[in-house]
Amino acid sequence: MAKNLLIVESPAKAKTIEGYLGKDFLVKSSYGHIRDLVKTDDAIDTAHDFVQKYEVPADKRAVVNELKKLAKDAETVWLASDEDREGEAISWHLFETLGLKDDKTKRIVFHEITKPAILKAIENPRKIDYNLVNAQQARRVLDRLVGFELSPVLWKKVKPSLSAGRVQSVAVRLIVDREREITKHKPTAAFKVAAIFSTGNAKELFRAELPERFDKEADAQAFLQACINANFNIKSLDTRPTKRSPAAPFTTSTLQQEASRKLGFSVSRTMTVAQKLYESGKITYMRTDSVNLSDTALNAASAEIHSAYGDKYHQLRKFKSKGNAQEAHEAIRPTYFNQHSISGDSSEQRLYDLIWKRAIASQMSEAQFEKTTARISISSRSEEFVANGEVMKFDGFLKVYMESVDDDQEVNMDDESDNSILPPLTKGQQLSLKELKATERYTRPPARHTEASLVKKLEELGIGRPSTYAPTISTIQNRGYVVKEDRDGKPRDFRVLSLKNSNVIAETKTENTGAEKAKLFPTDIGGVVNDFLVEHFKGIVDFNFTATVEKQFDEIAQGLQDWTKMIRSFYNPFHEEVQNTIQNADRASGERLLGTDPATGKNVYTKVGKFGPLVQIGEAADDQEKPRYASLMKSQSVSSITLEEALELFKLPMKLADYQDKEVVIGVGRFGPYVKWGEAFISLPKNEDPLSVTQERAIEIINQKIEVDAPVAEFQGHPVTKGKGRFGPFIKWKDLFINVPVRYNFDTLNEAEINELIEKKLEKEAGRYIQNWEDEKIALENGRWGPFIRFGKNMLKLGKNPATNQKFTPEELAVLSLDDVKKLITEQMPDAFEPKGKNKTKKPAVKKKK
Repeated sequence: MAKNLLIVESPAKAKTIEGYLGKDFLVKSSYGHIRDLVKTDDAIDTAHDFVQKYEVPADKRAVVNELKKLAKDAETVWLASDEDREGEAISWHLFETLGLKDDKTKRIVFHEITKPAILKAIENPRKIDYNLVNAQQARRVLDRLVGFELSPVLWKKVKPSLSAGRVQSVAVRLIVDREREITKHKPTAAFKVAAIFSTGNAKELFRAELPERFDKEADAQAFLQACINANFNIKSLDTRPTKRSPAAPFTTSTLQQEASRKLGFSVSRTMTVAQKLYESGKITYMRTDSVNLSDTALNAASAEIHSAYGDKYHQLRKFKSKGNAQEAHEAIRPTYFNQHSISGDSSEQRLYDLIWKRAIASQMSEAQFEKTTARISISSRSEEFVANGEVMKFDGFLKVYMESVDDDQEVNMDDESDNSILPPLTKGQQLSLKELKATERYTRPPARHTEASLVKKLEELGIGRPSTYAPTISTIQNRGYVVKEDRDGKPRDFRVLSLKNSNVIAETKTENTGAEKAKLFPTDIGGVVNDFLVEHFKGIVDFNFTATVEKQFDEIAQGLQDWTKMIRSFYNPFHEEVQNTIQNADRASGERLLGTDPATGKNVYTKVGKFGPLVQIGEAADDQEKPRYASLMKSQSVSSITLEEALELFKLPMKLADYQDKEVVIGVGRFGPYVKWGEAFISLPKNEDPLSVTQERAIEIINQKIEVDAPVAEFQGHPVTKGKGRFGPFIKWKDLFINVPVRYNFDTLNEAEINELIEKKLEKEAGRYIQNWEDEKIALENGRWGPFIRFGKNMLKLGKNPATNQKFTPEELAVLSLDDVKKLITEQMPDAFEPKGKNKTKKPAVKKKK
């Protein structure tokens, strides 16, 4: 038995570290958190300094039992969870749950998984930092109290099954507020004037703009008319050197933002890929708000720049972190600067490339430019055209990397940009006008948030920390308060005035405006919940309050504040606010009066109901006739639907003529508009208006569905069908859905290819199962980290063979009986096979505090 047990959080990290340490070390994984607050109301004792009650989840009992036994036999236990507050809390939970002794336990931290870093950590152990633990405990307790007390309020006052969180509610408010800014925006038009000039040499053409805008078309036309016979001269030339400096190495938030802009990654995907890179020893720790690089890293970057690019490309820089950086972490960087690329899947390679380039560029020379501004006089007008040009004199860090920007505010009203370079010009030089246009352009509303820009905003406001950005953005989408989606734009006419052959020609053109890609939109229920919280719990959704709480967590981490006093100062007034709201607040539905129904004279409302957004004709209290209801379509919103659009919805469901002796009905359901043919529901194509569906179109949709569902082949006596789903094209055989890779031509799949796809799937499924008892919903399966037991939706770790006290061999697993497996399940889930509602240990009733 090894003298030393070293415990990390993930199996991948354990595997990497095990290769660096000798036979005296056994490296094991805790698989993340090993215990959590109990799910019941008594998880936190608010009357006694917020003492918490923890439990080990069923799927972690086997892990805990194994670690307990190993810890008992080891001379020293090394707790090597991550170096942030959450990692410190995991070490504390391990210490408490495993019953470790202080004199036999050492805590180590490292920000990169390399042999030198691990060995250095072993040489410099410390004790658990309880200030960091307390800071994490304070966050966990505060968030649990907010969630457990606010959620029931929302169930009673808004809609069942809703939930609320401290940071998540602020994030939703940012999305809702931005959407309302966009809705309120009234675009105003102005004419932008641009010209193409020539020096007399046919190849020397350049572009210039008029800084002023004309509000009226008549004024723009008058300007163009005045330019018909005007002379244009270079009034002044200004040439000056400029330089551009590289950005700092990545923090968590800047990595999430740049990976979104450059790679199209979601925030959660970025963190998942970064975690893999960290655990395999390729990058430093990925949850950090520091931009510092260690002296070792600076020296390594310097050596690589000198070697790869030359001496003139190196410039030492030491970036300073913001004051709220949690601990003395490093920025995210490659562990080895001489590794320009890595092996791995495409996502890992692309993200590593981004991290390497950003880190190496931060230590490279400035890019140097020469910028020229020319002002051009007009003999017939007082205005002046301005032309800008820029020439790169030395590329510096741009040889490696250029930072992207968000489209937060699209200032440029035209797609055309400045000249990259101007031709040789002299003061007083006469120019000839080649082209002159005045284009109508509209002001734009603020840009909707992407996941990346939301992270940036949260960081600017001081809300959340590196470990919370990704979970926050995932949570608000999973709860249905926010959706990330593409939306089509709408056509809009604009005017263009052109000066050609001494004549001003006016044209009307059309552009697409308002199209969005992967932007965050609030849902109707998100808007209603936000308004309710803003009205009744201003502190929870107040930006300053949330940022102040984060600063208090920082002070607790530094030992400057007692965490229980901080929680008490928040909880007492918050709890009173909850009780007052439950007793006195009205129900919230976002109800809005749209007008009256011309046919009945009754009021028409829109609101969020129990099953989602709807419109209603009539009053709920009207005893004579019940109100009529209709669901909103997916593209419609309670906040923007009009009376006319609402009345159209009552035409649905719309019955058409029967087809092939089956009833045809057009309607809108939970998953959007559909054609119902007999008992079959067929979704309408995206953006198709259900009210415009004719009998002929309905039959066309039905026939398309029949064709898609028709068998394309047969395998072992069972039909094979084709389809396209959420994850791309597939074939279906029996109950198996088999994805069709891109190397196959889905439209022309032949029988041999279909047989090949099914056989490969069956072969893979056969390798997955060691044994399978389908009737009992129990299986022994091969997983990424070894064999495990699948019991319903639970995945249970396979412990040691009780007979040998060793790991099960493949031969032993192959002959395990169902009863043997049930015993192994019962060890981890004692009540697994008890009849529901019977023989279960009753928990003592807990009186709720008033």
